[in-house]
Amino acid sequence: MKKQKQRDRKLKTEFFFYVWIFFLLAIFGWLWEGFLYLFKDDSYVNRGFLLGPWLPIYGIGGVILELLLHRWRDRPLLTFMASMSLCTALEYLAGWYLESTWKVKWWDYSAVPWNLHGRICLYGSLLFGLGGMLLVWLVSPLFYSLYRRIPWRIQAGAGILILILFTADAAYSAMHPHVGTGITYR
Repeated sequence: MKKQKQRDRKLKTEFFFYVWIFFLLAIFGWLWEGFLYLFKDDSYVNRGFLLGPWLPIYGIGGVILELLLHRWRDRPLLTFMASMSLCTALEYLAGWYLESTWKVKWWDYSAVPWNLHGRICLYGSLLFGLGGMLLVWLVSPLFYSLYRRIPWRIQAGAGILILILFTADAAYSAMHPHVGTGITYR
């Protein structure tokens, strides 16, 4: 009985670790893209489909990489190639889905060399490989060591709260997607 409780607690704890890593990376992606456009266009733009300060594609990609690649922390080339491939496929599929659902592009690499349908490009893929390596080698282990120091009630409570906020934002944005100049391309 005691082992079952420990296993259940570990499962709960791990679930909230992935919730936290999702939001950490989704918020990082929102900041990253906002600052890229700030330097490119001299104005800050919320680049997300959602209204909140998160880009779910970064969070989803990060969780996928952590789930699939954490065991390859000592294999840099394999981690790089897998990160590059997985994230590029995710970006292509997300771009295709958003375009076919709302008939709008949230990003367009058509002017960038070595692109495919404007949804992905070689430059972005190489950055995904590098970012994935940094996540698997450095960010995730460091974040996990910090996360484990937080009491479980705070891990769970904050995780549930941010999931509720995110769900409300996603529900609203499904009916009223965040579009406009600097956000989408027509």
